[in-house]
Amino acid sequence: MKKRVLSATMTSLVALAMLIAGCSSTPTTQAPAEQPKTETPAPATEPAKTGPKQLIVGRGADTKGLDPITQTDGETFKVTENVMDTLVGFADGSTELAPSLADKWEVSPDGLVYTLTLKSGVKFHDGTDFNAEAVKYNFERWSDKSHPQHSPEGFEYYISQFGGYKGDANHVIKSVEAVDPTTVKFTLTRPLAPFLANLAMSPFAIGSPEALKKDVKKFNEHPIGTGPFKFVEWKRNDTITLEKNPDYWNKGFPKLEKLVFKVIPENTARLTALASGEIDLMDGLNTDDIPAVKDNKDLQLFLRPTNNIGYIGFNVEKKPLDNPKVREAIAYAINKPEIVTAFFDGVGEPAVNPMPKTMWGHNNDIKDREFNLDKAKQLLAEAGHPNGFKIKFWAMPVPRPYMPEGVKIAEAIQQDLKKIGVDAEIVTMEWATYLEKTRLGEQEMFMLGWTGDNGDPDNFLAVLLDKNSIGSNNYTRWANEEASKLMMKAQSTPDQAEREKMYKQVQEMIFKDVPMVPLAHSTPALAGKANIVDYNPHPKGTESLEKVDFK
Repeated sequence: MKKRVLSATMTSLVALAMLIAGCSSTPTTQAPAEQPKTETPAPATEPAKTGPKQLIVGRGADTKGLDPITQTDGETFKVTENVMDTLVGFADGSTELAPSLADKWEVSPDGLVYTLTLKSGVKFHDGTDFNAEAVKYNFERWSDKSHPQHSPEGFEYYISQFGGYKGDANHVIKSVEAVDPTTVKFTLTRPLAPFLANLAMSPFAIGSPEALKKDVKKFNEHPIGTGPFKFVEWKRNDTITLEKNPDYWNKGFPKLEKLVFKVIPENTARLTALASGEIDLMDGLNTDDIPAVKDNKDLQLFLRPTNNIGYIGFNVEKKPLDNPKVREAIAYAINKPEIVTAFFDGVGEPAVNPMPKTMWGHNNDIKDREFNLDKAKQLLAEAGHPNGFKIKFWAMPVPRPYMPEGVKIAEAIQQDLKKIGVDAEIVTMEWATYLEKTRLGEQEMFMLGWTGDNGDPDNFLAVLLDKNSIGSNNYTRWANEEASKLMMKAQSTPDQAEREKMYKQVQEMIFKDVPMVPLAHSTPALAGKANIVDYNPHPKGTESLEKVDFK
């Protein structure tokens, strides 16, 4: 497998763009150095001498929608986390719980009642009050499929984190009571160990009841929350613009006047835009561009803590992938170490289980299958396919931290599969369509990934592989009764040591049955202007930018 490289022309272009950089869209930046006499175009965005202090963030794909109930993708939450707040938050750069819209909380000894004390005096962006009734309304909307403002597509995250909808046998929330304007009480049907961590997840941000009642479809294009920034404008496949919320409850924040998310699909083009001053911050930095960023005094490198998994999945309802031996054969034919070396460039490592090695509960006793084409051929023969078969292999059309170059990685795997007689036709499509079709189970073999939301193993194992998550994030459609029972038991067990034992058993079942091939864990690289301060990439993949400033 050949390592991907930039062409000499593109490398020169990036280097040249970096030479003309140094400008930012903030009023405090230095003027750019005198530009060399070249054909390179001037920066798309001149450094602002006056006007609002703004941050332009370059990203690889557009948001699908802005109502968190309708979405599961990180591009949505990059925006909504800055417009809407959750009841519970995370500390900067970690998954340690912290106050947000709730100042404090109490848990009953039996783990069934959570009483949250809310901040007082908080307003939604439309001027209406945030209070316990607003919290109750949001949970009613999320949990009740018959609610007039429930999403026709459902709420995938709610199903996976709270055991289904109202009336379902495994639904964990018995009631939500507004005790008084600043007190809300949750009563559960069974203990749920990650309950507070779930409340801190981006999809469970609180929206304005009045805005939702007025026009729920409009809310998906113009969200109204209590967050540090207010929505201004969305130019599809181009930019989303937010402005400072002057009445934000966290006094002194945000530091920025404007926040713009700009779509630049190609990672290298994004870096060129950063170097030329068109944007101020970017994700999806190609790992082989890290040295260039480090060597440029006008730029700085950021590394997001590892909390993800990129995987090759099998729709176990489709033949011949319904046969575990076929799935295991493909697992043996995928050369993980070579793929990680070629495409992750030192900021990734081969994965064994579908959760990060750094997370508590990871089963370190499981030893991965080594690349072995002979073993793969043997298993195919035992499965009744001595001459192989044809299959459609869905490749991600957009770069993600856990899958930096989906099509190229798919091509590398395609070449190895040919050696065992498996003819994999690579299929790709627009990102929103890709996600929807995989959710519906139209795919055969596919690639996807996951960035953890809350620091709990449940958020990987149950979300990706519990039978109750089929139709949401269990794209493999694996429905192992024993594994699902263990995961539910682990959810309801307060003792972490006991939970850890159960999650390790589940990982053994997953490894044996091979509904997916865990491919890699990455440490996502980002780059920004050297004058950016107080930006802390969060392990869950998205973060509020309220504290970001320019020096």
